Amino acid sequence: MRIGILTRNANAWAPQQLKASCIKLGVEPFFFRFNDLTARVNLQKPVTALGLNLAVDLSALIVRPIGRGSIDECVFRIDVLHKLHRLGLTIINNPSAIERSMDKYYAISLLNEHGIPVPRTIVTESPASALEAFDELGGDVVCKPMFGARGLGVTRLTDRETASRVFRALAFTRNVIYVQEFIPHGVKDIRAFVVGDGVVAAMYRVAQSWKTNVAQGAKPIPLNLTGEAMELAIKSAKLLGCEIAGVDILESKNGFYVVEINSQPGWHGLQSVTSINIADAIINYVISKVKR
Repeated sequence: MRIGILTRNANAWAPQQLKASCIKLGVEPFFFRFNDLTARVNLQKPVTALGLNLAVDLSALIVRPIGRGSIDECVFRIDVLHKLHRLGLTIINNPSAIERSMDKYYAISLLNEHGIPVPRTIVTESPASALEAFDELGGDVVCKPMFGARGLGVTRLTDRETASRVFRALAFTRNVIYVQEFIPHGVKDIRAFVVGDGVVAAMYRVAQSWKTNVAQGAKPIPLNLTGEAMELAIKSAKLLGCEIAGVDILESKNGFYVVEINSQPGWHGLQSVTSINIADAIINYVISKVKR
């Protein structure tokens, strides 16, 4: 069995963890990058990379973070994944799930439609409407990029004049303005790592301020996730079609709120506080999918 691992950097920590798990479990890992892909129409070998006919020569494909790119690059990358999926290749996560999760508005609106508690959110291209949203949401909001991860570009706004300037700058650079009510949650949140039908590990991320990404310096603390929070994580991942997901949950005085689903999550911080080998869990799940 050969499992493809589509990644920007095969030598990074997470891909190397996956490689070690593949070898341990008797699977051949095959690393390649998006710019190694070539797609053909009305020709033999419709999608190739580094000499392999991917739909034939791989048993499955794990997609690591797609990363930054032009509109052309991002659309092409997803298109190729859809093509491979149509050709019958098992892809984790499904390209439709990746699309849904990458788009914060699509993801949070879908979760809300299915009863998942999420922060009140307003999305617009108009700075004037965004300023009205600032007022409507109580004058304490979080402004986020529509597409982004690791906490980059996320700003808390509590001053109306500052908010107006931020909104005008975003509109000037042709960004959609994504504004979300700030949910008081102390200096921690929850990251649940979903594989298949369960949460394999979870942690609190404890920071010095409201922004709790490990990439921004938050400290991972072990957490045995149970009850409502665990159910929310599993249900949220399923709603977006994610078989592997990092689900971010805020715990407030009013209960839990799901704020984001990452379809290509890292787990370096989480691995440091759990005895579960997360890479093994991922590879075992992929093997089970292929054998069904």
